[in-house]
Amino acid sequence: MFSFIAVIILIGVFFVLFRAIKGPTIFDRVLSVNLIGTKAVVVIALIGFMHDRPEFMDIALTYALINFIGTIAFLKYIEKNKLD
Repeated sequence: MFSFIAVIILIGVFFVLFRAIKGPTIFDRVLSVNLIGTKAVVVIALIGFMHDRPEFMDIALTYALINFIGTIAFLKYIEKNKLD
């Protein structure tokens, strides 16, 4: 059951990857990459649940925070051309 859900999520990543490549603006591309990172967090959490490994949730949370901070930093860089 959970393997099927993971496959569906990974199929969704390919649709989002298409938007990341063909996005008309840079903001569409950044949002697509952020969504791919979010889907990766969900897949990591699913894998941890499937294998009964609760420490995978720590990895997923850390990856989610890195994804969020990276997205905010990149958008700030695009807006102001500096990171300070």
